[in-house]
Amino acid sequence: MNQILLITDGGSNVGESPVVAAAQALAEGIVVNVAGVVDEGSIGEHGAAEIEEIARAGGGMSRIVASRQLSQTVQMMTRQTVVGTIRQAVNQELRQLFGVESVAALPPAKRADVVEVMEDLTETAPLRVALLIDASASMKPKLAAVAEAIRDLTLSLQARKGESSVAVFHFPGDSDREPCVMDCSWTDSPGRIEALFGKLRMRGTTPTGPAIMQVIGFYLETCGRIKQEEERSPLKKRDDIDGRRSDYVV
Repeated sequence: MNQILLITDGGSNVGESPVVAAAQALAEGIVVNVAGVVDEGSIGEHGAAEIEEIARAGGGMSRIVASRQLSQTVQMMTRQTVVGTIRQAVNQELRQLFGVESVAALPPAKRADVVEVMEDLTETAPLRVALLIDASASMKPKLAAVAEAIRDLTLSLQARKGESSVAVFHFPGDSDREPCVMDCSWTDSPGRIEALFGKLRMRGTTPTGPAIMQVIGFYLETCGRIKQEEERSPLKKRDDIDGRRSDYVV
C-alpha cells in the first residue's frame, strides 16, 4: 500500500494544478492524503477548497487542523487509508467471487472470517508513506508541530507487524527547476527523520503540483509500476493466517 501524505497550509501558487497531480498519483496506485495546518485565523476559502480537492482527486482524505492536533490527525489518516484500501480490495474480490457488494452481505460465519483477515492485514500488509512537507514561508511557525507529527507517525508505523517505510520530501526546492527536495529515501528509522528538520530552509513559493509529480516519479523509480503490480496481486485464497482458518488474503 502506497500513500503520499501532504502537509500544507494551502495556496499552491506555482506550476501545474495539484489536483491534476493528485489524480495522476491515484492513477499510479498512490493514495494522496492532505493535512491542512491552521494556527491563527483561517486558512481561507481557496486554501481549504484546494486541500479538499487534492485529497478527493488522490482518492484520500483531508483534514484541516490546528498545529496541536496535527500528530493525531496524521496517524489517523494513515491508518484509515490502510483500512479503506484493504476493504476496497476485499469488496472487489467478493463481487467477483460471490456477486455480493461488501463484507456485510456475507453470511455471519463467513463475514467473521473475512473481517478477521482484514484486521490482520491492517497490521501486516507492507506500507509505504511519502511525506511531502510544505516548507513555504507561511509554514515556518508550524514546523515544530510538523516535526512532532512525523516523529510520532514513524514510531506508530514501527509498532506495526508489517514492513513500514517512510520517505520525506519538502517543497519548494532550491531552484525553479527543482520543485521539491528529497530529504530522506525509504527508511524505518525515526532518528534519521527527526534529524532532518533542523536543516529545512523556509522559502516563499508553494509549487504543490510539481512537488506531487516529483514524488510520483520517485515512487515509480523505487517501486516500479505500482498499479500494474496491484492488478497482478488480487485477493487470493489461503488456508491459514497465523493459525486461524480463513479464505481470503491480499
